[in-house]
This record gives sequence, structure tokens and C-alpha cells, in this order.
Amino acid sequence: MSFKHIRGLAWLGEMTRRDMLAFVPAAGLAGYWFGLAGALLVVSAAVAVAWLARMPNTAPAAAQPERDPATRLPLRAEAEAVLEAALEDAAASGRGTAAFVIGLDDAEALATASGEAGFAEVMRRTAERLHGALREHDLVAQLGGGRFAVVLAPVRRADLESVLQIAARLQSAVEVPLSRDQGTVYVSAHVGFCLVSRAPARNGTAMLAAAETAADEARRFGPGAIRAYSTEIERSVHEHSELTGQVGAALEEGQIIAHFLPQLCSDTGEVSGFELVPVWLHPERGFLTSADFAPAIRAEGLQARLSEVMLYHGFSALRGWAGEGLGAATLTLPVTLDELRNPSLPERLKWDLDRFDTAPARLRVQVPETSASDSAQDIASHTLAKLAQIGCSIELAGFGNGPAPISAIRKCSVRRLRIDRSFVVHVDSDPEQQSLVAAILSLAEQLGVETLADGVASLGEHAMLAQLGCGYVQGPAVARAMAYEDTLEWIGRHRAKLQATPRLGLRKR
Repeated sequence: MSFKHIRGLAWLGEMTRRDMLAFVPAAGLAGYWFGLAGALLVVSAAVAVAWLARMPNTAPAAAQPERDPATRLPLRAEAEAVLEAALEDAAASGRGTAAFVIGLDDAEALATASGEAGFAEVMRRTAERLHGALREHDLVAQLGGGRFAVVLAPVRRADLESVLQIAARLQSAVEVPLSRDQGTVYVSAHVGFCLVSRAPARNGTAMLAAAETAADEARRFGPGAIRAYSTEIERSVHEHSELTGQVGAALEEGQIIAHFLPQLCSDTGEVSGFELVPVWLHPERGFLTSADFAPAIRAEGLQARLSEVMLYHGFSALRGWAGEGLGAATLTLPVTLDELRNPSLPERLKWDLDRFDTAPARLRVQVPETSASDSAQDIASHTLAKLAQIGCSIELAGFGNGPAPISAIRKCSVRRLRIDRSFVVHVDSDPEQQSLVAAILSLAEQLGVETLADGVASLGEHAMLAQLGCGYVQGPAVARAMAYEDTLEWIGRHRAKLQATPRLGLRKR
């Protein structure tokens, strides 16, 4: 058995065969001049040098940070560590830094509409755009849920004004339309950030968490909002958690009431109906939108009770609108998938319709597209069928942005498709958007169902949707949600505007 086959001495066999050959002449000369002792000294030195040269590196390799598979970005732990180092550097050098959290608005809907691969592509290209808007040493990390973290490498100036400019630049980079094989994707982004001077604690974990809190506040205030972390925002988050314990009493005490979002007929311009929008007139915090207290409603399981309150206000409003000549106006009630899973929902709605002597056809039940998916058919289809039998009009929200097949329109007795805002945005200027909307409208026409465009934000969008053949519209370009008393005044103003609008046609001679 040779040395190279003995565990721990295999290196010696290899060295004897190769490396030691270079020292043979030196050992011979040393033996000739200095005798055996000189030769042994040279051989010993050669063995030591060879050993050190061939010594395996036993030091553990530096662990590579874990990365997101889609974007190849580092994750939260790396962002916190880099932010920690940036804070230390800033403290030593007198410079500043900041933490940003950039989130895609409606990330869940975008992921559902694009599919796993499509959403991964959107995230990857968004990450590239963030890198392009930053310096080489700034860090971009993936937080999950359609959100990114940005750690600003220490800079000479990191005050509120300069950091706000950076936040706006990052937001602008993200919101540039993305061109894909399947069409153009429009995204909006919310941004939250935290300055060193406002951080709740001087460490990476606390500062990144503060930026996330600011991002949550930005998301609550609507698409495209930017918020800086402050103690007021922290207090607001605490107050939102307190709403969970207050929302039940607010429902019973009449603090949560209905506002009404007008809907117009595209052919005539007349008011066709209103959508119920819950608002909370909080005695201490003032006017709260549904986005403010919807999590509290879900946490307390009060969706059914909220619908009852909304219907009470809605059916009372229908009586008042009848006196204004809107006897055929409809009322749209959004319901959740959890409510559809309640088999008593049809009977409850029928009882409310009878109580207010309202024709079932005047109640539109708006259901989420997930309720029409194959996975939900065994749960929600029975309820939807019962609602249709009563005579209620089923309106399918978000069609085209979710898993519902086309066949679900028939299976669920859908009478109106709601075109999502993602298809409506820039429809007046983007040919791809026009093609998508035209395809949905053509499908609806072939199936004999009506259409409503949601979130119409400009007169140009309104005009293009009417030209394409969309039956009904709602959104800021029409009117914001308002209290019942305000709807009466708004109806009068709207009718006056219609009468003042010149009619196109042949002039009489």
C-alpha cells in the first residue's frame, strides 16, 4: 500500500511524485558541500514549504446571502444588515442614510392576472428599474408581497427634502408602463421611508420596520401615495388596531353609514344607479373610509352585519330617489366570498327586499371573481343560483384579472361584468388597452350581459369607453361617493349639465 492510499498522507505521495523532484538538485549540492546534515536540512525545508503550499483551506467559506429566485435580490436579513452598517458609517462620518419600502399597488390582483411567471417578470424588471434609479452602492432587496426595500448608502445630505426627491424618483421609475408579449402592464406604487433622525431606534431592524409602517400608511391613502415615518404615523397604526375593538359598537350606534357612488348610462348620460360605499363617522378621528376599517370588520367577522346596515341605508335612499324621478335606479351591494359561503344570504336579502317593498331587479349583488372560479363553485354556486332565482342581478367584479373561466358567466347567472380599473387606465391613449376593453365588450355582447367600467378617472377615458360600447361607467370622472343628502343636489346639477349639452344631429330648416 503506497502513502497516497493512506488516509491523511495521500498528499505526501502526490508531493513525492511531483513537487519534491524540484528540490533534488538542491539537496544533492547541499550534501556535496555540507554533508548529510546539509542535505537533510534542505529536504526538511522543502517538505515544510510543500506542506504549507498544499495545506487545504479549512476556513469556512463566507455564507452567501439568500436571494429571491425571481429577482436575484437579497432578502430582508441582508437589507437589515446593510442598513445596520450604513447607520454605523453615518454615525462615524457625520453623513446620513435612509430606508425606503416601495410596494406595488394591488400586487395581489396583478399577480392573479399575470400568473406566477408573468408576475415574476414584472418584479424582475421593476428591480432593474430601481437599480437604474440608484447609485452603485445603494442596496435593493426583496421583501415579498410585491414590495422592495432600498437602503441608501451614506450620503452628505439626507434631509426630508432630498429623501422625498429620491422617493419620487423611485416611484416614477417603477410606474413607467411595462411592455410585455401579452401587452402593456400599468402599475402604480406606494412609497414609505424613514430618516435616521426619525428612526424609533438606531438599528437596521427598527429602521426598516419603520419604513414599512410608513409604506402601509401610504397604501391606505390610495394609489401612488408617499409617506415619511413619524410618531404620528406610529400612533395612527396603533389607533387602527384599536378600531377592531370599536367597530362592532360603531355599527350598532349608527356611526357607520352608507355613501353612494353614482353610475351613469353611457348611451344617455342619465344616472342608472349607485354603489353602496361604507364610511365611518368616528367621534374622535373623524371621517374614515372603508379602507381604514375593513380589516377590523374582517377581524371581527362583521361582514354580514355591515351588509345589513348598508342595505338599510340603501333601500331608504331608493325611496328618496324615486321622488326625484329615479324610480328605476339600481343599488349595487358588494359582498365577499365569505358572505357567499353563507347559505342564509339569499333568504336574508329577500327579507330585506320585502321589508322595503323593493323589486329584486333593483338590487345588484357585486361578487368577487374568485367566487366564480372552479375551486369556489362547490361553495358559492348554490348561493349565487338562489340570488338569481330571487331576481337579484349578479355583477361579476374584476373579470379578466382572476381565475374565473368564461363559462362561469353562465354558471353564475352573471348579468353584468365589471371592467377592472387596470383595463380602464389610459384607455383613451393606449391602443393595447383599447383592444383589451374591446375584446371584453365583444365577449359580453355575445353572451348577452351588460358592462360597467370601474374607476373612470378622466373625461377622455369616459368618452373612449362610450365609443367602444361600454354600457355603464363609474369613478372620479363621474363623481365621488357622497352622502344621501348630497346625491339629491348632485342629481340636479347633473341633469342641468345634460340639458345644456348640445345634441348632435341634423339641424332643422
